[in-house]
Amino acid sequence: MFAIGKMPSGEKDPFGLRRAAIGSLRIIIERELELDLHQCIEAAANGFPAAVNAAAATDAVLPFMLERLRRYYLDKGTAPGVFDAVLAVQPTRPWDLHKRLIAVTEFSQRPEAASLTAAHKRIANILKQADTSRNEIDAALLQEPAEQRLANDLRTAQHTCTPLLEAADYPQVLNRLAGLRDSVDAFFDEVMVMSENQQLRANRLALLKNLADMFITTADIARL
Repeated sequence: MFAIGKMPSGEKDPFGLRRAAIGSLRIIIERELELDLHQCIEAAANGFPAAVNAAAATDAVLPFMLERLRRYYLDKGTAPGVFDAVLAVQPTRPWDLHKRLIAVTEFSQRPEAASLTAAHKRIANILKQADTSRNEIDAALLQEPAEQRLANDLRTAQHTCTPLLEAADYPQVLNRLAGLRDSVDAFFDEVMVMSENQQLRANRLALLKNLADMFITTADIARL
């Protein structure tokens, strides 16, 4: 229906595609099926003759389906900010999205959440206005104790979170993230990111870029 231009519009959904989408998603989630929705949509598109050009519609179908989950989870008590934070990282497996929502809901109630959310927003604003092409952190350029501490804590968190992410253990990933709060707060209290020294500035921006990447491994917590 998407491929022939008959997708829902406004309140109109004559072919019940919204109902069909949420029904499919509920089956995947409630039966805890490890299905990749993007792969499923592509497989479905491949079943149509070339004249339909269903492949061209796959990029529109995926967000349409995932957006159907908003009301489903809000009715279950999920906060809108939590849903937005998870959806922002574009998970393509509905059951994985469900696990992220549970973990982020729990994280949002922790005392560290507000501080780290504010820090992530601040970092995003800094990186938006600066050259962030560099990702590698030069340990020799970490001069201030607070930036050394943050770099060490971040390196440890990155190392420990890799297997946790592979196992989809999102509560533990966010637990490691919460453990960075004191280091992040100290960094912003004691370190001048936009130093006049170009090398120091670039290195500190690289540190913040790595931290920002860590913040979005489970969800974009700036949206909480």
